[in-house]
Order: sequence, then C-alpha cells, then structure tokens
Amino acid sequence: MFKTLLAGAAVALAMTATPLLAADTTMRISLQLPLKSHLGQNLVLFQEEVEKRSGGDIEVEIYDSAQLYKDKEVPAAVGSGSIEAGVASLTRYVGDVPAVDVFYMPFLLNSDEKVRGAVAKGSPVRDPIDEAILDTGSTVLWWQAYGGAVLLSKDGPIKTPADMKGKKARVFGKTLGDFVTATGGAPTLISGSEQYLAYQRGTVDIGMTGVSGVKSRKLWEVMDTITVTNHADIEFIVVVNTDWWNDLPEEHRDIISAAAKVAEDDVRDRVAQIEKDAYAAAEENGMTVYTPTEAEIEEWKKASASVYDGYREKAGELGEKILKAAEGL
Repeated sequence: MFKTLLAGAAVALAMTATPLLAADTTMRISLQLPLKSHLGQNLVLFQEEVEKRSGGDIEVEIYDSAQLYKDKEVPAAVGSGSIEAGVASLTRYVGDVPAVDVFYMPFLLNSDEKVRGAVAKGSPVRDPIDEAILDTGSTVLWWQAYGGAVLLSKDGPIKTPADMKGKKARVFGKTLGDFVTATGGAPTLISGSEQYLAYQRGTVDIGMTGVSGVKSRKLWEVMDTITVTNHADIEFIVVVNTDWWNDLPEEHRDIISAAAKVAEDDVRDRVAQIEKDAYAAAEENGMTVYTPTEAEIEEWKKASASVYDGYREKAGELGEKILKAAEGL
C-alpha cells in the first residue's frame, strides 16, 4: 500500500512538473524545401542558436518539404497568424508589394557585391521592402540567399533567346514570366516543390531555378543541362506574424533577432561555395553545365529589356525609387 502511494505521488509530481519543463515560447516555421537544402540547414542553425541562447525557453519547430504550406501559401498563413513563421520566396509578396521583383530585373544584380549592397540592412533597396511587407501582417526576420537563376533543359543548353522560341518554361514569379515571354518562350508558374514532377512529365520544356535547388531536389534525374545565365537574384525571406512577434517578451525578441543575424550572415557568406558545390554535384551526376559567352548574354539583355518597362508600370513610385537605388549600386 505504501509503495502504491509512493508510486502515485511520483506520477502526480511528474504530471505537475511537466509544464514547468515546457518551452515558454514555441515558434513553428514552414519551409517548402527539404531540410537537407541549404535553406533548411540555415533554419537548423537558427533553431540551435535560439534554443542555446534561451536555455530551452524558446522552442523552434521546422516543418520542411511543404508539410504545412506551399511556398505561395506562406505569406497568407503567416500574415493571418495560422503559423508563427515561414520561409517564402521574396516574389511571393509581389501581389501586395510589386517592387519586390526588382531582384528579378534581368541582369541587374549580377555580382556578389551588388547583391550584398542591395540586401544589407539599411540599404535603400531592402529597407523599403521590409517596411512595405509589414502591411501584410508579417515582419521580416531575415533574408536567405539562394543564388542566381539558371535555366535547365534536356538535350542541349539554352544559349540564346532563339533557343526559347515556342518552348514552355517553368517560372516562380510573374516578372520571371515576363522575362520568358520577352525572350520568346511560354511561362508556366510552378511551385518549387512541384517542379521535379513537371520536368519528369514534360509539363514544361525548360526549367528555371537556383542551382542549389538542382542538388537538393536531385533535378539531374529529370534534366540534363544547366545554362548559367544568372539573369536574376533569388532571395527568400523568413517572416513572422507581426502580432505574435509584438506579443513576445522583449527578451525573447532579442534572442530570436540575435539568432536570425547569425543565420543571415552565415548563409550569405556561404552561398558562393554552396553554388560551387551544387554545380560540381550536378556534373558528377551527368549534367552538362554551359556558361553563355558575353555576346550571348548581350542577346539575352537586349531581348529582355522590355521587362524593365513592365516593372516600372506595375511597381509605381516605390518600385521606381528602389530600381534607381539598385541601379546605383
């Protein structure tokens, strides 16, 4: 009887103690890419930093591979508070903030130096974008570098716009669709998590992505050639629901912000090597990597010049201001 009472007391103590061991704050993050992708590993770094700095008071849960939301669903899910945080391609905000597609202006931000200048905190390119996104109910926590956009194909590279004629191309944003249209192709909007099947089934003839995505999604199984156009800079952002964020204790916001800076600096500093490794992996798995000549790039630039006019028309005063800032880098 005495042993039974002791056992019952132990169970009762355990039940009452459990809540004391639980995290004070839980932060769920939705990610469309696999956890092994460099954006997934960047979230893991953030998770480790937060939990270490908070002593377990803040718990970060990562839901990768679009388990909860597809990329296009993240802005609404985070903005409405359905989830605390999410990773989205910057262009997913183009409906609310057309100016974000400055990063997709053909061959504008075509060097690491220019990109770093554009995405730095305090930059006349980034700051107005972060501020405008606040109106969607979300706060930008940090930016994740993804690298330059490349073209994927079968049976040969896409050397010039002439190779785009009459072909369907996967895009992940309206402005990239304008680029495809201007260069003679037919754009098809396909989310990142669905592109493997699109290439496998022949839904499109040409792919468009960052080269790191070729590696993380094993796209060499369905495409055989990469054309290194680097015609756009692909950026992802990690956003948090603003109401949730503002309701956090100041100490927790400080911890999360410090961890976010570590994560942002790390991925930005490593993206060049990440891309280099991805190209190597693609070649090791049988892909051909083609780099256009200067003359071929000039053909691309000439053919896609109208995309700038379309951007100015859609992005308004804010877009014009940001475009001028980007051109001045």
